[in-house]
Amino acid sequence: MKNRLLTLAEAPGIKKDVTDFTIGDQVDVHQRILEGQKERIQVFSGVVIGRHGEGMRSTFSVRRIVQGEGVERVFPLHSPKIAKIEVKRTGQVRRAKLYYLRDRVGKATRLRERRKGGLLEAMGDTKAAKKAKAAQEQAEKTTS
Repeated sequence: MKNRLLTLAEAPGIKKDVTDFTIGDQVDVHQRILEGQKERIQVFSGVVIGRHGEGMRSTFSVRRIVQGEGVERVFPLHSPKIAKIEVKRTGQVRRAKLYYLRDRVGKATRLRERRKGGLLEAMGDTKAAKKAKAAQEQAEKTTS
């Protein structure tokens, strides 16, 4: 159980408009960089391989391949330096941490894309989803 005093202390720093993303998603993290007096936005694109913590302490790890080398960065979710997080693709994964991607190279690092749209997304398998949808429609016809 989370401490109520800690929740009250963290409340002012928590962002209200955080993008909803999960592990396995391909994201662009727009980060504010200060160089002298100028501020610019730098984008870090990659796959979310893990999320950690809760409240103000929550972070997420993003991994990408740069010139054949894997690069990982850990970003604080509620940091004021993060301008925005864009979800490019949603990945279908069965694990909470994707550390196994560290050992893979090239096409082996691809993740299956999650399907959008109600029953298909919940079921995952299209054949099973179609059967379930047909059964649901049949049940509705018999009750009418």
